[in-house]
Amino acid sequence: MERKVKPLEWDGEKLTLIDQRKLPHEEVFLSYDSVEGVHSSIKDMVVRGAPLIGFTALYGMVLALMGMESFSKDDVIKAADYLKTARPTAVNLAYEVDRACELVCSQIETKTREDLIKELITFSQEQMDLLEKNNLAMAKLAFDELTSLYGDKKLNLMTLCNTGFLACGPMGTALGVIEYAFGQGRVNHVYASETRPYLQGGRLTAYELSVQGIPHSVTVEGAFSYLMKNKLVDAIFIGADRIVKNGDTANKVGSSTLAIVAKHYGIPFYTVAPTSTFDLSLDTGDQIEIELRPEDEVLGAMGHRISPNSSRALNPSFDVTDHEHLRGIICEKGLIKKITPEEVERVVRG
Repeated sequence: MERKVKPLEWDGEKLTLIDQRKLPHEEVFLSYDSVEGVHSSIKDMVVRGAPLIGFTALYGMVLALMGMESFSKDDVIKAADYLKTARPTAVNLAYEVDRACELVCSQIETKTREDLIKELITFSQEQMDLLEKNNLAMAKLAFDELTSLYGDKKLNLMTLCNTGFLACGPMGTALGVIEYAFGQGRVNHVYASETRPYLQGGRLTAYELSVQGIPHSVTVEGAFSYLMKNKLVDAIFIGADRIVKNGDTANKVGSSTLAIVAKHYGIPFYTVAPTSTFDLSLDTGDQIEIELRPEDEVLGAMGHRISPNSSRALNPSFDVTDHEHLRGIICEKGLIKKITPEEVERVVRG
């Protein structure tokens, strides 16, 4: 699907990103021509969403190569390590940076810097094209699952945070499922959780749904139980920033609460994420590093202080959803319904 707004564009010399902090009321584009600029765009949440962070980092590596005074394996590894410090929880960041580092370092003795830059640019675009193909495959798997549960019924669906094209570049993951189902005439209404403190649902998901003409309502996280007790939600789809071997899932804070409430009311709850989001080096969610973000994101809203000046805040950006609360995990290689370490590894590596 052709997008009216492209969250990431590369022109051969610089990377241009839509500033997602300004949406939905302003469409502001920022350009970066250095690895330091790309690092700040990720850290400061100009760009967000695990897949798009990964793609941004790939072009960050391109800019790192272009800006190096010397050109050696040590320089490339140093740039990669630096980029990975921007946000520690989203596995796609390290995944894509490590792949870029390997691509360059494995050929640095036999190819020129210019050739490796061209090769890395081509690789980056190929990965974005592949993600769009894979996300469409996930959307079709999810649609088949919904059809098996509900037949041809028009559905009320729910999501948390933002997992659409603003998070992925091409077609989204969890929001891509909703977009695809809407295109098949099977969506009645969508509930987008507001997602404090950064309001990705109220700002970004609502923005994407509005652009695509999908009927929706924004709700606060405290409305989870109300919605499900009153049978307003048929199924829930969220994304993921990291999925470990036993199926535990790190995602935007509030995801675990939503999953627990959904299980209580018997509402099917699915995580939708590409295999690049899986981290099979970790056995359980207890091993996932949770990013603590600045306190002022909680103590204020949209640039205005709302709490007393003497107040402090705890601001975990993610929480971990226990695999036992999931109806299934959907990746491009299949739907994992029996969520065990063996089955997760079989599907992801298969």
